[in-house]
Amino acid sequence: MSGHLPVMLREVLEHLAPRDGGTYVDGTFGGGGYARAILEAGRCTLHAIDRDPDAIARGAALAERYPDRLALIEGRFGDMFELLTERGVTRLDGVVLDLGVSSFQIDQAERGFSFRADGPLDMRMEKAGPSAADLVNRLPEAELADILWRFGEERHSRRIARALVAARREAPIQTTGQLTRIIHSVMPRDPSGIDSATRSFQALRLKVNDELGEVERGLAGAAQLLAPGGRLVVVAFHSLEDRIVKRFMQQAAGRAPGASRHAPSAHLAPAASPEFRLVTTQALRPGDVETMANPRARSARLRALEKLETV
Repeated sequence: MSGHLPVMLREVLEHLAPRDGGTYVDGTFGGGGYARAILEAGRCTLHAIDRDPDAIARGAALAERYPDRLALIEGRFGDMFELLTERGVTRLDGVVLDLGVSSFQIDQAERGFSFRADGPLDMRMEKAGPSAADLVNRLPEAELADILWRFGEERHSRRIARALVAARREAPIQTTGQLTRIIHSVMPRDPSGIDSATRSFQALRLKVNDELGEVERGLAGAAQLLAPGGRLVVVAFHSLEDRIVKRFMQQAAGRAPGASRHAPSAHLAPAASPEFRLVTTQALRPGDVETMANPRARSARLRALEKLETV
């Protein structure tokens, strides 16, 4: 697990509050940082889910260390309800979700998630299905522009889509380096210092992996499985994810925000007698010490929800 720093670990443990005899889910196992800490915090059972086969392989040593307490499950956390109930798990004392791409995926050039190192234009978390290269080489210009706008909030989405279509007429766009150069060729330098390819890479990754739909389904599944007193703790890294989490938790606690454009069917209907309470009324942010040690934590936001005791 070297090189992996779990974000806001202290706050995650504080709000999840793992206890002896409890049953928990780490829906985004990644590097195993949260999983290890949860298992050390209490003599509990943990089901760790990840759609990336590499993450499951990395977890083998931890599973050997806790053979009767840690179960690794390869799959999507959006399918949490089905994955767990088919294993006989119907009540959880806590769920933690660390959303987005993992450090391991970003740092491996061959996975194609980052514009900082050249590699195949892939971005598939589970190494299956259409890749980012499939999208940029096959989709119509208008659809590409829509993806860049909806999932990357890229103001220059039409300009970039036009450049991608022109470039692919000359040769297929097959690497992250090619994609980055095309974007840089038509984009002004951002005065903030943020690379002008950032939003486009985010948009393609979210689309390839249906990450926002996955968040909606995962939240709904967790809410169904939580036992009274159970906690849902979510760490999000950008506004699109955090907006979905905030809206869902508000609804679960009896408030009535607007419907999501991503997966409205996954929403909880506001109830006269809410079954949940907000543990965090505002998103928590990492402290200065953590962000200095781990710059990737800078944009993290933590929210938590608790299932109420039934009368």
